[in-house]
Parts: sequence; C-alpha cells; structure tokens
Amino acid sequence: MVRCLVVDDEKLARELMEDNVSKVPYLKLQGTCKNAMEAMEFLRREPVDLIFLDIQMPGISGVQFLNSLSNPPMVIMVTAYDNYALEGFNLDVVDYILKPFSFERFLKAVNKAYELISLRQQKDNGSATQTVAAPTAEAVQVAPAKTDPDYLFVNADYSVVRINIPDITYVEGLKDYIKIYLKSSDKAVITRLSMRFMEEKLPEATFARVHKSYIVALDKVTAFKKNRLMIGQTEIPLSDNYKDKVLAYIGHDE
Repeated sequence: MVRCLVVDDEKLARELMEDNVSKVPYLKLQGTCKNAMEAMEFLRREPVDLIFLDIQMPGISGVQFLNSLSNPPMVIMVTAYDNYALEGFNLDVVDYILKPFSFERFLKAVNKAYELISLRQQKDNGSATQTVAAPTAEAVQVAPAKTDPDYLFVNADYSVVRINIPDITYVEGLKDYIKIYLKSSDKAVITRLSMRFMEEKLPEATFARVHKSYIVALDKVTAFKKNRLMIGQTEIPLSDNYKDKVLAYIGHDE
C-alpha cells in the first residue's frame, strides 16, 4: 500500500485528487494539506510514501517546500503551469502533471511511483521477490457513478473550477483556449483545453460537434435554420460535415 499526502491550496483540487486516489486499490490517502506549513507539520507526525504537490501556493511554494525536506518521499508535482517542468526534473520528482488532467494521466504517474517504491522496498529488504504489476486504467474497478461523472474540473482564473455537464449549453473553440457557456451563468468559463478533449469528455448522446469551433448540447437547441442552430438568441454555425447527427437528433430531414 502506497501512503499518500495531497498538498494543494485549492479546495476543489484537493477534492479531485482525493477522488482519484480513492479509485486506485494500492493508494491510501493519509491526509490533505492546504499549504506547505501544514504539510511540514503533517510529515513530522506521520510518514508517507508519495506526495501530490502543487507548486503555486501562497507563502512557501511547492518547490521551496520540497527543497526544505532533508529526506523527502517521492513526489508527483501537480500544477497548472508548464514552466516548472525543468525545475521538477532537477528536483528528481517522479512525474509532473499539468492541470486539468485525465484519470488516465493520473494513473500513469502513480503507476510509475508504485513501481519505483516497489523496487526501493525490494532493495531495502534485500529481496528478489517479483514486483507486482501496477494496474492499468482499464483494470481499475470504479463505481459506475465515478466512471461517467456528470461534471468535470477545468483550470480557470487560477482555480480548478467544477463544471456540471448538464449546465453546459455550448462550447466555443478559440486559438489556444475554449469558452464553456453555461445555462446558469452569463459569463463563459475560459480555459486552456482543446475541442478534442471536450468532445471526448462530453457524453456523445447529448452533445455534438457542429462546427470545427463549436460543440453544442443538443437538448439546448431551440431552433434550426439551414446552416445555423439557435440556442436561445445565440446563432451557432452548422457545418455540412457535422449536420447528419444534429438532423437525426431533432428528427428532421433536409
């Protein structure tokens, strides 16, 4: 069993990591901390094998915290910023995960840590016992509600924001970002994700790509006219390449 500690100043980020840890049979969450000082105190009381460490935290950063430890456990850096990758490499961390990340990416990182911890334990014990293979994403058994959640987390405004999928009306792709429009808010959520990522995450039965720059919630469509869809007063272009699924959903032939 790999004993884990989550260190992140964002409550939603900690909750998301707790959820991911709970899905992996060989991980045991020992605790969560919202800053480096809490984490230092925790490590004095209780040993851990692996830390999921945010970098950008108020006061003492994740990097400063890691540098302060004389005998640190294994660390997986978790951050929304890609400019710390080289520093993470120099600190000899196990992996470096960019927020937001998929469960598969999380599992790849923890499998790597699991194998390294197993090898270290064998070396310490002087044992030639064969390492048990870490499970793949497909092999991890999770409850149906967690396999297909009705929400997702995205990085926006320097926070990890929960988006309820039924609340989404449509998604607009920009050059390097996407805008997620919600029924419950007049303000779109802007995040650095790809349209392909959103297309894979949103349920196929209720969402459709209608243009290279748009994905719509089909049940939110209020009108259709030639090469345009209407969601309330908003016109959205409909490309010929994507028209068949939309027409089939609304039961209309050209």
